[in-house]
Amino acid sequence: MEQLAVLFAASFAAATLVPLPSEAALFAYLQLHPENRALAVAVATLGNTAGGMTSYMIGRLIPQRTLNVKAVEWLRRYGSPVSALAWLPIVGDALSVAAGWLRINGIAVLAFMAAGRLARYLAVAAVS
Repeated sequence: MEQLAVLFAASFAAATLVPLPSEAALFAYLQLHPENRALAVAVATLGNTAGGMTSYMIGRLIPQRTLNVKAVEWLRRYGSPVSALAWLPIVGDALSVAAGWLRINGIAVLAFMAAGRLARYLAVAAVS
């Protein structure tokens, strides 16, 4: 059970500005406990989504002003579906913060963010 807590923590931290490879944590856990594949994917998805939504909430705290950043422009143009890409390295954190800063609907962001992260972890589980 403590290994799942570590997986959750690593996945949460990886979704913030901390550069951790949550995929490696999931892969390592699955090498030790392949029988817990669905549970591990769920824990990693929950942790990573919670970390992404933390970044979203931080974005909501940033005062509004005009910015011309690529992540912000993507979100203005395409809305919450872009948050499905929030798992991507480097730009993912910016997408999460920008979604909050733009006040994009939090429920929609949560749904797309979770779907994107779940798809990534399912892919990791499939190759482990």
